[in-house]
Amino acid sequence: MRPSLLDPLFAPITSLAGVGPKVATLIERVLPVDLGDREARAADLLFVLPNSVIDRRSRPGIANAAPGAIVTLDLTIDGHQPPPRGNRSVPYRIFAHDDTDDITLTFFHAHAAYLEKQLPEGAQVIVSGRMEWFNGRPSMVHPDHIALAEEAANLPLVEPVYPLTAGLSGKVLRRAIAQALSRVPALPEWQDAAFMRRHSLPAFGMALVRVHNPETPTDAAPDSAAWRRLAYDEFLAGQVSLALVRARVRRLSGRPLTGDGRLVEALRTALPYALTGSQETALAEIHADLAEPERMLRLLQGDVGSGKTVVALLSMARAVEAGGQAALMAPTEILARQHFSTIAPLAERVGLKIAVLTGREKGRERRDVLEGLADGTIHIVIGTHALFQESVTFRNLVLAVVDEQHRFGVHQRLAMTAKGDAPDMLVMTATPIPRTLVLTAFGDMDVSRLTEKPAGRQPIRTVTLPLERLPELVGRIRDAVAEGQKVYWICPLVEESEEVKLMAAEDRFASLQPVFGDRLGLVHGRMKGAEKDDAMRAFKDGQTRVLVATTVIEVGVDVPDATIIVIEHAERFGLAQLHQLRGRVGRGSKPSSCVLLYKEPLGETARRRLSVMRETEDGFLIAEEDLKLRGEGELLGTRQSGTPGFRIARIDTHADLLEAARDDARLILATDPDLQSARGEALRLLLYLFGKDEAVRLLRAG
Repeated sequence: MRPSLLDPLFAPITSLAGVGPKVATLIERVLPVDLGDREARAADLLFVLPNSVIDRRSRPGIANAAPGAIVTLDLTIDGHQPPPRGNRSVPYRIFAHDDTDDITLTFFHAHAAYLEKQLPEGAQVIVSGRMEWFNGRPSMVHPDHIALAEEAANLPLVEPVYPLTAGLSGKVLRRAIAQALSRVPALPEWQDAAFMRRHSLPAFGMALVRVHNPETPTDAAPDSAAWRRLAYDEFLAGQVSLALVRARVRRLSGRPLTGDGRLVEALRTALPYALTGSQETALAEIHADLAEPERMLRLLQGDVGSGKTVVALLSMARAVEAGGQAALMAPTEILARQHFSTIAPLAERVGLKIAVLTGREKGRERRDVLEGLADGTIHIVIGTHALFQESVTFRNLVLAVVDEQHRFGVHQRLAMTAKGDAPDMLVMTATPIPRTLVLTAFGDMDVSRLTEKPAGRQPIRTVTLPLERLPELVGRIRDAVAEGQKVYWICPLVEESEEVKLMAAEDRFASLQPVFGDRLGLVHGRMKGAEKDDAMRAFKDGQTRVLVATTVIEVGVDVPDATIIVIEHAERFGLAQLHQLRGRVGRGSKPSSCVLLYKEPLGETARRRLSVMRETEDGFLIAEEDLKLRGEGELLGTRQSGTPGFRIARIDTHADLLEAARDDARLILATDPDLQSARGEALRLLLYLFGKDEAVRLLRAG
C-alpha cells in the first residue's frame, strides 16, 4: 500500500483549482514522463522543471531602460485614455511616470473595468515587461506583470519559463505547479547525511521550491545544488529499483548449466572461420555465468558485425547440452527471420532442432511449433515478442537471449522470467552504449564487449556528398551495379509529407527506376511482412541490385555481398543510427563504401556528426560522441520505449552522481534488502515519487 502521507500528491491533476479535463490534457503533453494508461497526478507536475528563466531584477527607471530589455518599473498612474466608442482597433492607453520620465502602457482589446481596478489613477504600481521606444517615447505593450506597490512581494523577480504546448499558457501551468508544490508534505530524509553535506545538497522539498521559485537565475540551472539534489534522487530511485529487480531475479534461483561440450565443439568445427579473441572472452564469461547456481544477467555489447549472433548460438548450444531449451527474441519480424536463416543451417548440422515463431505463423504451422516447445522436441526457438504470449509454454526454458535490449523494458524482462523456471538471461545490443548509460539502463547487468571485427572484414570508406552532386552519384552507382555490386539506398521517410520536404523512399524509387529498371527494389515499414521479406530475398539473391529502403533495415539485416550504402539526408539522422546503417555493408571480404548525402546549409551539430562518421568506425567512440551531441533520451531509441529517459537528471551534467547512486543502492540493499530500516522506509517514499511502484511491489512479493 502506498503510504497515506503521499495521497495529496497522487491525486489526479484535475483535483487542482483551475485544471479541468481540457487543461489537464494540455498539461499531460508537457509532462516529462510516459503516462501509459494512467492519468496525470499532482506529483508529475513537481518534475516539470524550467528550461530557462526571465530575470526581472533590473530596475533602471524609465529613462535608462534599453530598448527591448525586460525591466521592472515603479510607476505612478496619471490617467487612462480608452479607445473611441465602437472602434476596437485603437488600443487602450494608460499614462504613467517615475522620477526619470513618462511612459505609455498600451493594451489591445482591453477590458476597461479590469484595467481601472488594476491600475487606478494616482496609484503607486509595479509593472514588469519588455521596454519599447516609439518615436523616441517610452512605451510598454501588455506588461507581463502588474501589481499595486503594497503587493510587490507577489511579483516574481526571477521567473521560471516552462516548456509549453499550443493552448497552454505559462500562467496556468505555473499556477498548477505552485499548487502541487504546496501539497509536498514534510518527508523523512532518504539520502545519506554525510553525502548531502559533502555535496552541499538541500532537502528534497527545499530543492523543489528553489528550482520552481528561484531567487537568482543560477537557482534554476541544472548545475545548481537544488537541481543536483533532485537529479541524485532520480538516479537513486532508478538504481534502487533496478537492484531490487535484480535481487528478485537472483532469488528465483537459477541452476548450474554445465554441458559435456559436444554440441559446442561440433558447432565450432562447423563454423567457416575461427572466433575472434573478444568472442572467446565473452563466451568464457557466459559459460562461467551459466555454470553458477545464480541466474545469469549479462549484457553482450558488440559493434555492428562483431559476431554477437554466433556467441548467442554457442551459448544456446551449451544450454541444450545441459538438458534445457533456449529462446532468442528479436524486436522485429525481419530480424527474427534473419537470425533464423543465419543460425538454422549451423544448428541443424549438429542435430539441434530449431523453430521460428512470430505473429505470422498461423494454423498448423503454429500448432506444431507450440507442441514442440511444450514437449521439448524443439531445442531453440527464435521469435518476436509473440514468445511472451500466454499460449506459449516451454518444457524447460533455461536460457533467454534478447536482441536489442533497449526495446524491452524491465516489465518484459519479468514476463520472460515467468516463462521458464527463472531462465538465465543474455541481452545483446549492437548500439554501443557508453558506460554511464549501461549503468542507467542496465545497472543490474554484467557486461561483455566484443571489440574486434571478424577476420577478413574490410574497413568501410565513408564520404560526404552534397545533394547537388546527386546525378554524378547515380552515374557512379550505375557503374558499380554493372560490375555486379549491390547497393542500399536509405531514405528518411516513406512518402513526402507537407511539413518535412525530404526525399521519400517511394519518390526516390520512382526517380531511380528509369536508370535501374527491374534491378531496383523497395522496402519500407508500411509494407506487409511478406512483401518486405520478398523484397529482401530478391536483394539477397541478386534479382535486384539496388534496394531503396527506410530505416527498417537498420538493425541486423545481413547481405554479405552488399558493398555500397547511400544514406540520404544524413544530417537528419543521429550518430548511433548512422553507425548502425553503415554496418549493413562491409560484412563480406570486398572493400565497401558509405556515402552520406546531405543538404546544405548544415548546422553545427550535423556537421560534427558527419565528420565523426568520416573519422572513425569505432562504435564505442561514436556512442560517447553521440551522447555529447544529443543527450541520453535519444541515444537508446525513443523516450517511449522503456528507456531511461530522465525527467530531471541530465547525463552530460550529472554523470558524476550516477556512479555514486549505483554504489549507494548496492550498499543499501546489502545491509537492508527489504528496506525495513528508517532509511529504507524513507526510500520507499522515494520509489513511489519517481513512479517505481513496481519495485515496491517486488519487495512485498518477497
